[in-house]
Amino acid sequence: MPASHSRSASLSHAHLLDLTAYTATDLRRILDTAHAFHDGVDTELPSLHDRTVATLFFEPSTRTKTSFQQAAQQLEARVIGVDASGSSVVKGESLKDTAQTLQALNAEIFVVRHAAASAAHFVAQHTDATVINAGDGARAHPTQALLDLYTLDAHYPAVRDLHVAIVGDITHSRVARSNIRALRTMGAEVTVCGPPTLLPADLAAMDVHVTHTLRDALDACDVAMLLRLQLERQRTGLFPSLPEYHAQFGVTAAHLQAYPDLRIMHPGPVNRGVEIEAAVVDHERSMILDQVAHGVPVRMAVMALLARS
Repeated sequence: MPASHSRSASLSHAHLLDLTAYTATDLRRILDTAHAFHDGVDTELPSLHDRTVATLFFEPSTRTKTSFQQAAQQLEARVIGVDASGSSVVKGESLKDTAQTLQALNAEIFVVRHAAASAAHFVAQHTDATVINAGDGARAHPTQALLDLYTLDAHYPAVRDLHVAIVGDITHSRVARSNIRALRTMGAEVTVCGPPTLLPADLAAMDVHVTHTLRDALDACDVAMLLRLQLERQRTGLFPSLPEYHAQFGVTAAHLQAYPDLRIMHPGPVNRGVEIEAAVVDHERSMILDQVAHGVPVRMAVMALLARS
């Protein structure tokens, strides 16, 4: 539940590369600022007028790229959009040269999505800009976790009282890793669920419950966060077939009937009929489109707070 809107301070961070160093106080500040932007309350944060935000997307994106661009525009920033397919990257230009070129064109905030883990860290090391990680390989996607946290904060009295099940391809999911970090930092319980071949070896260090049975995960949770199979990152043979995966781990209308208080989340893109039945996507207890809409105020909050820092 959002706290009463208070005047926003800055963050003690120069970048948002992952959530490792972000405390519960930091996350609460971002959430409260996002609620203020959403509700039209004055945050006393300066706009980004006359500042330039460069979105560097080297992987496909609909929700993240569009909401970052919309968030920057609502903050009155100039936006430079760079996609790998339409840039000099196709001619062999390096990430370092691309970033430094855009900095020479006065870009002050970089939003970076890249297939390589730690690409955003690399840009932060080689420019003077503020860098926001919009997803790097299977490592981290901090703003997705923040907007998911915001969605829970908007729907429930206290995130710390929730138990969230994250179901699916955990090994290859940057969303799962960032959400685990954010949820545990805010005190929520987390269960991860999936076939053993899709669960990472370092789960013990993440302070989560683990099950390989969907029913056990749903029995314990208030919210089920479903993840797509990251087929583009997987080697073959990790599960027998898509129909068999759906039979064991896909959430259906029957599950919603069996668990009348269960709510559903999904970071998108959704693969209907695989990790989630079409009727569940469109159900009134699905928060999927809320997650999409919440990306804008959350990313406004991140950019405004980092710019002030």
